[in-house]
Amino acid sequence: MSDTVHSLSTAGLAPKKQIQRWSDALTDLCGQFNVDPLEASSLEGRINYTTVSRLKLCQIEASQHRIAHSSAQSHSSEHPYVKILFQTQGISYFEQNGFQIQVKPGDCLAYDVSCPHTIISPALTRHEVVIVPKELLRERGFHFGRMYACKLSARNGTGRIAHDFVHAAFDEANRLSANSAVGVADSLIDLLLLPLREADTAFDRVGPEAMYVRAQAFIREHLRDPELSIDQISAALGCTKRYLHMLFSERGMTVSDYIWRARLQHCRQELESHGGKTITDVAFSWGFSSSSHFSRVFRKCFGVSPSAIHRGQVGGIAPDVT
Repeated sequence: MSDTVHSLSTAGLAPKKQIQRWSDALTDLCGQFNVDPLEASSLEGRINYTTVSRLKLCQIEASQHRIAHSSAQSHSSEHPYVKILFQTQGISYFEQNGFQIQVKPGDCLAYDVSCPHTIISPALTRHEVVIVPKELLRERGFHFGRMYACKLSARNGTGRIAHDFVHAAFDEANRLSANSAVGVADSLIDLLLLPLREADTAFDRVGPEAMYVRAQAFIREHLRDPELSIDQISAALGCTKRYLHMLFSERGMTVSDYIWRARLQHCRQELESHGGKTITDVAFSWGFSSSSHFSRVFRKCFGVSPSAIHRGQVGGIAPDVT
């Protein structure tokens, strides 16, 4: 027989013990996380979980909270999983690699657990989760050189079929023989990959949202390169310049706007930190090739000169460009 359904709850525990219980539960399932109930006096949570062959299936409900897997905890050997999350109630905000994804009921989110990330749920949330060992996906051609989180729809099409199958597999898990569990797990993985492959995530092409995330990540990784250009970005991502322009224009900016605003933000942060560098050193280290041009665009963006920031006359950090 397959594994039975296990349940865990924080009900009846003191607040500190609730947090420890929730943290321990998450660690047992897929890795170490920091847990914060935000401004609530308690963390009310419940997890029902089972296994089907090597897959872990979970039904999770929790009051407002924040969980974080930090870079200090990021060891892929300790978090060798991809998590497929189906939101069924409430709204969550997933943050990873400098971008945020809002997850609502009917959404499916797929992401690499080993990469640092944060999930904030301002109110009660419920979701169903499949925790998949990466090696099972590698066998099916899924690449992990750089997997970007991707939000898909579970309201229709292959996403809905995959969710329905997950729900049925959870309900029937304790009735499956060992051989049947292996077959169900194989079928479930193939079903889960269908919406991801339709979005072309982590394969030769990607859907619009995933492509925008990839473009953001590539820009951030090469932000110090003064030769960074839309030609370089489109070539690296395997898409046309026109398509890249469209992705950014839909979000109210050009590719160049995004690059320069990101550079300016980093420059301001360095100037405020008083790291001993001159204004020119900071500007040139972030891809600017002219001090006068840097001062002009800096003042236009922030309404103050870089020298004023450098002298500590103005505090604060510029808003993120995402």
